[in-house]
Amino acid sequence: MSMNVLIVRPDGIGDVLLSLPVATQLRQLVPGVRIGFLTSPTVASLLERHPDVDYVRTVRFTDPMQDLRRVFSQGVEAAIFLKPFRRLMWAAWVAGVPIRVATGYRWYSLLANRPIYEHRSEFSKHESEYNVAMLRGLGVRPKPVSPPTLTLTPNEQEAGASRWVALPRPRVVVHPGGFSARRWRLEHYRDLVSILIDRGYGVVLTGSEQERMEFQQVLPRSLHSGSADLMGKLSLRELMSVIANAHVVVSGATGPAHVAAALTIPTVALFDPRRNNLPVRWRPLGYGVLLRPDVPTCDKCIGEACSFWDCLDRFTVENVTTVISRVVNSSSSSLAVLHV
Repeated sequence: MSMNVLIVRPDGIGDVLLSLPVATQLRQLVPGVRIGFLTSPTVASLLERHPDVDYVRTVRFTDPMQDLRRVFSQGVEAAIFLKPFRRLMWAAWVAGVPIRVATGYRWYSLLANRPIYEHRSEFSKHESEYNVAMLRGLGVRPKPVSPPTLTLTPNEQEAGASRWVALPRPRVVVHPGGFSARRWRLEHYRDLVSILIDRGYGVVLTGSEQERMEFQQVLPRSLHSGSADLMGKLSLRELMSVIANAHVVVSGATGPAHVAAALTIPTVALFDPRRNNLPVRWRPLGYGVLLRPDVPTCDKCIGEACSFWDCLDRFTVENVTTVISRVVNSSSSSLAVLHV
């Protein structure tokens, strides 16, 4: 059996990373398979030189239908929709892709001819496990998930190391931003950076330009010499190279935590208590500590009307500093979940 398979997941960094086990299992289970990835332009570079990805195509949701249809041409024999985007499924149907795998519970699931009936809303397993289960649509039996990995060239590794040369050890990446989860207050991140520097850590700040502008409002005018502000200054590949040379990455439930895990760098990840952010489904597949407030799980954040509106403030700066020290000095190869 040999075919050209396009894996469709054009959304965030973490989403794409947790889709990579699909490509890895395809490589193992389908002899001679040609594996493509359809993702967003901002995330595409994540997949460069990955041994289980033969080609990458990009798409924006605002692209006209003729462009969406084009990405499903050029010999694509099967499309696996790891998330059922309606316009993309319509484009694959119009393009005449012979095999179209998607979940079977939405009205537009009729556009798929190999439906998989599984409710991800049950949150009974990890996102990567849900993803590899979609391989059943190709008639193959998925195997247990191995954590995704990322590939850097020696030059990229060296360039990442050069960003740390002037900073002391241990090296900590602090990433205050994120889009899909509630965030620890920026003032907490500011105080965390200050304490880490005072205790002799080297700190690199990462994030987007927009996040840099937000964070600058709470930072002092100049950072201590034990730190470097790289927010808004790194491409995705450069961010990967910086993370690859760190001893630990501190962030919310966001992409860089998954990048660190895929590069075998420990994480300290701060998760909010919403149900759609449960660790059972979204934890990084690496090692370190995942912090979650010891409050009831909620369906959605209702703001200050909630009795537990201060949920993330239960992570004190001293709590997080202690956990960072523990992770840096640990030889553990597992991820611990702590309720604070």
